[in-house]
Formats: sequence, structure tokens, C-alpha cells
Amino acid sequence: MSNKKTASIFVSGPIPAQKIADDIQKHSAKTNIGAHSIFLGQIRADEINNTKVIAIEYTAYEEMVMEKMAEIREAFFAKYALTCMHIYHSLGRVAVGEICLFVFTSSAHRRDAIDACNEMVETIKKELPIWGKEICTDESTVWKQNN
Repeated sequence: MSNKKTASIFVSGPIPAQKIADDIQKHSAKTNIGAHSIFLGQIRADEINNTKVIAIEYTAYEEMVMEKMAEIREAFFAKYALTCMHIYHSLGRVAVGEICLFVFTSSAHRRDAIDACNEMVETIKKELPIWGKEICTDESTVWKQNN
């Protein structure tokens, strides 16, 4: 195991735009970075059973997520020449139009940053025990299926 510590990835509610901007700005002093890749997941107003989704309520098995995330980070830093990687996922209610996932990878060259970011988004969706319950205008709920 490397010394790359895994901090909590969870944010209560939507991920604020200012947090995203601050994380980007903090990297301007790191002059060995030549590329960043960013993914922002936003809540869509999908239609389910003739009613619109207005929010998603996220829950997670937090301890397992953090344990698994430490392993995933280790593998990504071994596979890609990353300078840093930040991942934030919402817990709790996030309304349509708000940001629920922020993946930010940095490296000396664009290919590693882009490939790592893309693969991380897919890995999060497939491997982490994080669940979303879609809340509709009529207050009905449906557990979200990751595609």
C-alpha cells in the first residue's frame, strides 16, 4: 500500500460549484501538471412512469466505499502516471440540475488524465456500494439502475 491517503469522498447534498473551482485553482501552483480531466455528473429530469424525476437521494455503505476506494486509488496510481486525483460523490438529496459526482484527474500529459478519469467514472458506477433513489414529482420513488 502506498502513502497516498484516501480521504472521504462524500459530500452532503450537491457538490458546490465553488468546491469544484477551488480544487481546480489549487493546482495552478503544481507546475509539473500539464493536463486535467474532469467529469461532472448532474441529475437529469428523467421521466419514470409518466412522472418527472425531481431529485435523487444517495445512500452508501460508507466504510466499504472507503476501503474499496483505497484499493482503487492504489491501482489507478500504479496504472496511470497521475499527479493527483480527486473524487467527490454526494450523499443525501440532490435536485435535478445539481452536481452529484466530481472526478478530477491530473497528470503531466493529457492521455493519462483523460483515460484515468473515464475509467474512474465507470469503476465508481460498477464497484462502489452507492445507491440512488429517484424521487418523482408525485413523491413516488424508484431505485436508480446504473447503465
